Amino acid sequence: MNLKPVYIVDAFRTPFLKARSVPGPFSASDLAVFAGKALLLRQPFSAEKIEEVIVGCVMPSEEEANIARIIALRLGCGETTPAWTVQRNCASGLQSIDAAVKEIQQDRYDLVLVGGTEAMSRAPLVLKLAMAAWLGKMYAKSSFGEKLKLLVSLRPSFFIPTMTLLRGLRDPICALSMGQTAEILAGRFGITREEMDAFALQSHERLAAAQDGGYLSEIVAIYDHEGHFYDHDTGLYRDSSMTKLSALRPYFDKPFGLVTPGNSSQVTDGAVMMLLASERAVERHQLSVLGKIVDIEWAALSPEIMGLGPVMAATPLLARHEYGFSDIDYWEINEAFAAQVLACLKAWESDAFCQEHLHLQSAMGILDQERLNVDGGAIAMGHPVGASGTRIVMRLLNVLKRHHAKRGIAAICIGGGQGGAILLEV
Repeated sequence: MNLKPVYIVDAFRTPFLKARSVPGPFSASDLAVFAGKALLLRQPFSAEKIEEVIVGCVMPSEEEANIARIIALRLGCGETTPAWTVQRNCASGLQSIDAAVKEIQQDRYDLVLVGGTEAMSRAPLVLKLAMAAWLGKMYAKSSFGEKLKLLVSLRPSFFIPTMTLLRGLRDPICALSMGQTAEILAGRFGITREEMDAFALQSHERLAAAQDGGYLSEIVAIYDHEGHFYDHDTGLYRDSSMTKLSALRPYFDKPFGLVTPGNSSQVTDGAVMMLLASERAVERHQLSVLGKIVDIEWAALSPEIMGLGPVMAATPLLARHEYGFSDIDYWEINEAFAAQVLACLKAWESDAFCQEHLHLQSAMGILDQERLNVDGGAIAMGHPVGASGTRIVMRLLNVLKRHHAKRGIAAICIGGGQGGAILLEV
């Protein structure tokens, strides 16, 4: 099949704001609008020229149904511009790109605005079914006396809410939290606590170096209603050390586990918006581009080992183009957990794993960590679930440009047992 080329023109993101003990200052649509405005203001055409908007989001608020449409209208894309929301857990932002690629290749649109957004600090609290049932009965009663009688059936336990954030980070099929799946991978591949903490420390050190080197120019400063501004990722711990990381206790498998808050990604608010264009639109508007989308691959695997999703998606992508690790200049693998990324690297290094699960004759080889997540990753930046898939694509393109490199792969694991990977060239 002779597919039409699709280009990534430009991208912006908000700072990634670490969730604290209270809801953050911005809704998911607020964050996307900040990033989208900065992106559109840099284009030689008005927002009305955008032909479709596709945004990934996992947990929009009760007032943000089909959040992509809300974002499109707030950005001034016009009432006649279609918009729709996608949800593939951690890869929702990457899914928005994939959906737009198909639209452009089918010659349906030439300019599509994509991205991902999440305000994890505002994840809703949900009433228990017992409370919802009680309220339904109460609303159905017509007289005050009937309502009064129903009060005796009200129980204090009805008021305990379900935290959708915690429930969403737990797989309902295997009944494991995402952190517990990381513990499984650590045990399977013999990954030590020291290896995990060293990888986490490296993430913070690399993000600090990227901030100091001015490599994060894609971040747009944002302002809340009280006049406070945010212009950098707030999850960075510049004073992190192996000593401090080793002092943290296991969180998901107490007391004997290895996965801690320090070697896991952070709960975060943030958004990334990106402009995709056909070759025709690039020529018509004389657009400079960040890079070209070459190919995208999706894979599925057991939910218990969901962290190996990048291996299962990126390997067939490499095979289809007859590439090895030496053909890929830089990599981004989303850091859901240090154990998860390290497990991917060890899986590729294993003859037995590659033969059994990837149907290769031998191991893929060693992926040089000097070419992986060179500006840090989600352990330091945070992991706003709906946005991370777009973030790793934008970051990879910026790294390729900075190093005058040609080709890269961004990959991500997906809760529920999936993986996604994208091949890019500049």
